Amino acid sequence: MEPQREWFEKDYYKILGVAEDASASAITKAYRKLAKKLHPDANPGDSAVENRFKEVASAYDVLGDADKRKAYDDVRKLGPMAGAFGPGGPGPAGGFNVNFEQMGDLQNLFGDLFGRRRRRGNTAQPGADIETEVKLDFADAVSGTVVAVPVTGEARCRTCDGSGAEPPAKPRPCPTCSGTGVTDENQGLFSFSRPCNACAGRAVVIDEPCSACRGRGVEHRQREVQARIPSGVTDGQRIRLKGRGGPSQGPGGQPGDLYVRIGVRPHRLFGRDGKNLTLKVPVTFSEAALGAHVKVPTLDDSTVTIRIPPGTTTGRRLRIPASASTGGADLIVEVEVVVPENLSDEQRAAVEAFAAAPGEDPRTHLRPRSAKQGGSS
Repeated sequence: MEPQREWFEKDYYKILGVAEDASASAITKAYRKLAKKLHPDANPGDSAVENRFKEVASAYDVLGDADKRKAYDDVRKLGPMAGAFGPGGPGPAGGFNVNFEQMGDLQNLFGDLFGRRRRRGNTAQPGADIETEVKLDFADAVSGTVVAVPVTGEARCRTCDGSGAEPPAKPRPCPTCSGTGVTDENQGLFSFSRPCNACAGRAVVIDEPCSACRGRGVEHRQREVQARIPSGVTDGQRIRLKGRGGPSQGPGGQPGDLYVRIGVRPHRLFGRDGKNLTLKVPVTFSEAALGAHVKVPTLDDSTVTIRIPPGTTTGRRLRIPASASTGGADLIVEVEVVVPENLSDEQRAAVEAFAAAPGEDPRTHLRPRSAKQGGSS
């Protein structure tokens, strides 16, 4: 974070009328109040108010940003030394003679504030994030897979490999900024870094631009990215592939990320309940009443046998522990008792005999209380 000259000359907290330990919300509230009062539309033709409005906006631009505010506060820790910046400060002709080697931690502070960008020597813009979509079969979404994701957009130029120079030529370090991408502007005691005008902050000069990308280092084309999809992904979920997005604008920059939105095709039999698979299994009336062993399909087209306990009713859920055949997920079997619509004569006789036999009344709880107790109302 590079400080500006006026950071040493103006008290932004005083301009906004807030304390130095004011919260971010308090700073925003104070700015909005002043901006509404001083806005040029509310004070047409008043140049003094307009200048005050600009001053308030500049103060909020710094204090309203957490990183800028921290850097500003670090500069203000210098106390009276801040007045040494520019004309009017202590020392001859407004200068200030300081031996930074004797200042201990203060030397580190200046190094952090003013030298970090120059040491880094990289002003390339990071690449853009890209989002695309891929459709998966149900089984692949459950067990996980690797897919080739097609991506159309800017990619590293295949002709120059992203250098921007026509092969076999190579970019050379900018002679103006010595390959740092920034130039220093001395302001008395302090030195401010600015993007180099000669190379536009790229740190290199290209004498012979690439004929394919015209020196940009990127081209618009389709490419494929191998994406590892973890097991258990759901429809609509996004997978982040770090560094597989758009290329950086300039040498040495970080590429963007690729976000893959997952679409899952429905299965004709299975469903999902969180991390579990679900399957509805129909059983006959006799199987539900007497109990039975029933074979049910699994995700890998094999079968597994489950036990239906006697007296099972519709909606009862039975769990099959996770295995390779279930894609590593538990299989929840939901029982559905099927009532036949058409009975043969033999079946009808059997059901009528069952109905005539003494048995428990399933509607006892629906009777009036007096009827249950054998009394009269």
